[in-house]
This record gives sequence, C-alpha cells and structure tokens, in this order.
Amino acid sequence: MPAGCAIFADWREMLGAGELDGLIVASPPATHAQIALAAIEAGLPVLIEKPLTLDLDEARMLRDQAKRHASLAMAAHTHLCHPAYRALKSRLPAFGAVREIRSEASNIGPFRGDAPVLWDWGAHDVAMCLDLLGAMPERAKAAIVETRPAESSRGETVEIELGFAGGVSVTTRVSNMLPKRRVFSVHCANATLTYDDLAPEKLTIEAQGSAIPEPVKIPADLPLTVVVREFAAAIAAGNADASSLELGVAVVAVLARCAGSL
Repeated sequence: MPAGCAIFADWREMLGAGELDGLIVASPPATHAQIALAAIEAGLPVLIEKPLTLDLDEARMLRDQAKRHASLAMAAHTHLCHPAYRALKSRLPAFGAVREIRSEASNIGPFRGDAPVLWDWGAHDVAMCLDLLGAMPERAKAAIVETRPAESSRGETVEIELGFAGGVSVTTRVSNMLPKRRVFSVHCANATLTYDDLAPEKLTIEAQGSAIPEPVKIPADLPLTVVVREFAAAIAAGNADASSLELGVAVVAVLARCAGSL
C-alpha cells in the first residue's frame, strides 16, 4: 500500500476521519445518494459516478442540497470528457442544424445486478445527447430487443428512442451481450460527425457529398483521467459550479421516462 494511504472498512468511518480533499463515489448506483449526501453535508467536494442515482427524487435532492450547501458536486459522465467527443461538440456549429443522432454501445458484459443495461450503458449516450442539444426530449421511450440469463444477472439489448424539438431524432442501442462497440454519429445538415472510440481515428467528419470521411487529430488523454483532473482542479479553485450535477439529474429524468416505457 502506498505511503500515506489508509484502508477503511466503512465509508462513514472514512468521512469521519477527516483530512479529505474530495470524495469519488464509485459504489453501486443505489448507494450513491446516501454517500454523496453525507459528503455534501460535511462540506466535502464529491464526484459521483454515472448514473447519478436510480431514482429521480434522489437525484433532485442531491442537486438541491449541493446548492443549499454551496458544495462542489459533479456527475461523472466520462464520455463527455473524451477528447474526441469534445472535438465533435466544438466543431458541430460549422455544419448546420443537427437532424439525427445514432449511437451504439455494447460489450459482452458486465452483467450487473445493481444497474440494468438501460441505466448502466444508456447514461453515457443520453448524457452526450442532452449535452449536445442543450434541451430535454419531448418524447422518450425504450424497448428490450433481446434478453437472456447471464451469470448471476441477465444480458440485455435495449433500444432507446428520443425525440427533440425541431424534429431531431435519437436512436441508441445499448447492450451487454453484443461484441464491443462504441459509436456516436451526429448527422447535420452539411456533414456527419462520428466519434468511434474503438477506431484508430476516433473522430471523423464526412462532408455532404463526400465518400471519404476526414479524420480529426485529437489528444490522447484518457477520459477518466480528464474527469479526475478536472475534479481536482475544481476543488483547488473552490468552484461550486452546478452544471455537471444539473446534467446528471436530467439524465436520470430521461432514463426514468425510458424505464417507465419498458
């Protein structure tokens, strides 16, 4: 164990020991609210793994308490910090109105008993869509395409459909029973921008009428490294910006609507 590190049998004991600069909550989603609330009430900056919670009332409560205590609380949607996604977002305005978003995210496993595929995988894609479009969908639904028992849980393939103002449509397929894939394509009036996390060129732009996508050079930073680095920087700056947490609540709201349609 590295010098200066300590191991605690219980998170309450760790919080009680003090001398923490911040807390990262990467526990089962059903426990996020209790742990994060304790950190907020103790005045401790907290970074909460996605999904923020599995319950919309809990998510709103965390947001309200963070504002009340003027405490730094951030939701960790790691793909928002991927250099390819950020480059896609920054270039998007040059290609006209967004017309459609299509994405796929899959892997064989993990088969989690604590978070359904909709919440585990879907949180990433919903976060990117809300962040890009800056609005909540007018309609949201999901359907289970395929399911089968797997280990102590089950495998699922779920299709999410969102509809936004102006006719912008989103179709996302997430699965823990299909080969590994992570593609997020934004179809604009004048081009299609594609973030493919498994491709050698992680961001490409295919202009309308062109048959050859143009690769975009991006930094090689790992998104999780970026998340933690920005959390540490926010702590050092005394930043209590609530935008990350607001997005986390919005993601929970959309996923709850989708879950209600299953």
